This record gives sequence, structure tokens and C-alpha cells, in this order.
Amino acid sequence: MLTGGEVAALVAAVVWAVLATFMCVALVKLIKLINETTKVVSEVGDRTPPLLDDMASTVERTNTSLERVEEITANVQASSEDVSTMTALTRSVFTGPLVRIASFSYAVRQVLGRRKALAVVRGRKRKENR
Repeated sequence: MLTGGEVAALVAAVVWAVLATFMCVALVKLIKLINETTKVVSEVGDRTPPLLDDMASTVERTNTSLERVEEITANVQASSEDVSTMTALTRSVFTGPLVRIASFSYAVRQVLGRRKALAVVRGRKRKENR
């Protein structure tokens, strides 16, 4: 039969064997995890350049569109200034004569009104003198 020291040594050996087995299993899982992580990083590295190229082309197209919008905005601003100038010119061309016509018609009405008033006054004087 085994002595106490031999039993202790046997237990220690079994514990070390179990511990070594657990460590080996943990290391195998860790190696698999590292391999999978390496694959994922490699795939991300492979996929990144096309994504960056797509983003660069998208930014370039957006830049082109913005340049077109700037041109359109400049044209609209120029057209707006032209319309404003035409409006001012039209206003000055039509309002000047219209003001003169209105002034003339006011003056004619005043003169006609005074003539009527004068005729009424003269008519009263004639009636009084008779």
C-alpha cells in the first residue's frame, strides 16, 4: 500500500494534470479566438479600401453637384438683379407720365369746379340784379 507521502504526491500529480489540461483547453480556445480575430481584421482590411474609394467618389460627386448649385445660385442672383432693374425702369417710365396725367386731370377738375362755382355765383348775381 502507499504511504502518506506517496498519496500526497499522487494527488498533487493528478491536480497538476487536471490543471495542465484546463490550461491546454484554455490556450486552444484562446488560439482559436486570436485566429478568428486575425481573420476578421484581415477581412476588414480587405474591405476598407473599396469603401474608402466609394466614399471618395461620393464626395467628388457631391462636390460637383455643389459647384452646379453655386452656378445656379449665381445665375438666379443675376436674374434677380436684372428683374429688379427692369422693375425700377418700368416704374420710372410709367409712374412719371401717370403722375403728370393725374396732376393734369386734377388741375382740369379744379378749373372746371371753379368755373361751375363762378357760373353759380354769376347766376345768383344775375337773379339778384333782376
